[in-house]
Amino acid sequence: MNVFVAILAGGSGVRMGNSDKPKQYLMLGSKPILAHTVEKFQVSGLFESVIVLCPQAWVQQTRDLLRRYCPEFFDQIVITAGGSTRNETVACAVTYIEEHFDVDEETLLLTHDAVRPFVSHRIIEENVETARRCGACDTVIPASDTIVESVDSASISAIPNRKNLYQGQTPQTFNLRKLEKLMGTLTDEEKNILTDACKIFVLRGERVELVRGDVSNMKITYPQDMRVAKALIGE
Repeated sequence: MNVFVAILAGGSGVRMGNSDKPKQYLMLGSKPILAHTVEKFQVSGLFESVIVLCPQAWVQQTRDLLRRYCPEFFDQIVITAGGSTRNETVACAVTYIEEHFDVDEETLLLTHDAVRPFVSHRIIEENVETARRCGACDTVIPASDTIVESVDSASISAIPNRKNLYQGQTPQTFNLRKLEKLMGTLTDEEKNILTDACKIFVLRGERVELVRGDVSNMKITYPQDMRVAKALIGE
């Protein structure tokens, strides 16, 4: 059974305050965030190939960066352009794999944010094991704060029971053929409301199992996140 990972590196870095450089290319310790993330999957030894999907304008820079900072793994890394949205980028990964590798009904695709460099081997391994068994899984942690819903952005419309709520992380892992099939059934309206690939399965009534994440598996989005990340690297 072949297992692939798609590193989703399409972020712009605007919320980080770097309009000229996407946040995944910022230095974290001795190497860029993206290089830390790619290494986590390469050293696991679980994947046929690591596919990095980035903006078209950054393909060559990404190739040069990973050749410099991940030389021992570079021959196993694919760098290619993603889409304009997260789900288009996942679709690009599926298409690339179908066109360049041998796949079958058991092939898995793990998707992961480029700016989550602290993902653990345990999380990666449990994603692969869970998706192999049931076809789709999502990495989550229990919600630590009360979640307030507001339909009009001005007043509370509901306060869901926190014990039933989880915060989504990545990886998300899928049976590749099933993901490809379900993506082909989406209407334009459904495509516009999707925020991640797991929702494709949920919309079609397919089971998505949960994998226990970790608070350290943080997404580096804002300047304060970078300060925390630097502290973690220091540890």
